[in-house]
Amino acid sequence: MSDAVALLKDLIRFPSLSLEEGPIADFVEARLRAAGVHVGRHANNVYAWLGEGPDTLLLNSHLDVVPPSEDHPYDPFTPTEVDGRLYGRGAVDAKASGAAMMTALLDLAHEGWQPRNGRLLLALTACEEGGGGYNGLQDLRPHLPPLSAALVGEPTGLRPCVAQKGLLILKLHARGRSAHAARAHLGDNAIVRAARDVLALQRLTFDRADPFLGPPTVNVTMIEGGTKNNVIPDRCTLTLDIRSTPAYTHKELTEYIARHVESDVEVYSKRLIPVATSPDARIVRACRTALPEAEPFGSPTASDWIFLADVPTVKIGPGESPLSHTADEHIAVAEVEQAVAVYKRIIRAYFSTHEAST
Repeated sequence: MSDAVALLKDLIRFPSLSLEEGPIADFVEARLRAAGVHVGRHANNVYAWLGEGPDTLLLNSHLDVVPPSEDHPYDPFTPTEVDGRLYGRGAVDAKASGAAMMTALLDLAHEGWQPRNGRLLLALTACEEGGGGYNGLQDLRPHLPPLSAALVGEPTGLRPCVAQKGLLILKLHARGRSAHAARAHLGDNAIVRAARDVLALQRLTFDRADPFLGPPTVNVTMIEGGTKNNVIPDRCTLTLDIRSTPAYTHKELTEYIARHVESDVEVYSKRLIPVATSPDARIVRACRTALPEAEPFGSPTASDWIFLADVPTVKIGPGESPLSHTADEHIAVAEVEQAVAVYKRIIRAYFSTHEAST
């Protein structure tokens, strides 16, 4: 059993729900300090580094997990290996990435490797899954040196993801005028107004498409209207789930929607912005060098990449994304071991590219 697999099993044993990462952060910090590398901590976010130069490559993954469901085949916080697969909450999302990244850094330190004129920085952070006001990476960024590039550890099957969809949630408020249903002509039915907007939204087209993600998608996911069966409703609210791409800003999408509907438009959530990295970026080229057979792709799922929007970033890690948050969450042991080698190849290729150009 490799160090990465053993470490992953240790990490799975911590029921590290969002905002409850203290014990697992203590464990990670102690393990890193025992290995003799430089270590820092801010709240429940732990970071470590090799080298002191200005060219900083960040390896980031998260320590928290979503709550388990009731139908796990094994205890979700007891790592269980069956037929070469490791089961447990967080095995895929995203403790396998964290364990492999941490092992890669410690392996390089043990080998005596140092990035020339650079810094390899590992940050294992809190509250990626929380969805609330606090995010560990966002909180930690001001305490880190300026970043040149980043790898975000999430399950991608060890394929380099270079674009990621965002999420824009809008509320459409249709306004009407109430009346008795027996005298409906005296009112203005807000549900009918909202229905016209639903049809208008279905006719929307987009002129721009992202090369990896395609066009944005707009879906009506909730509708709320009416109070009694005999009252013409004076208001109706539609909730829109818009999966955005880097081809449009959230402001552009909001204004575009507003031009095509009768309802008043409220921005309910715009925090999860779409992000992308040029295929020509140095970190992407390093990934292609390390994984010559793996084609870059775009991902529909959000991650802490949104807090690295100003940094050339690739999302890459072991495990299959559809298993995230499921009772059947598991990962192939061999893929965890492979991930360590992949991360090390990417790191070496990234810093070798810099050294060749200086």
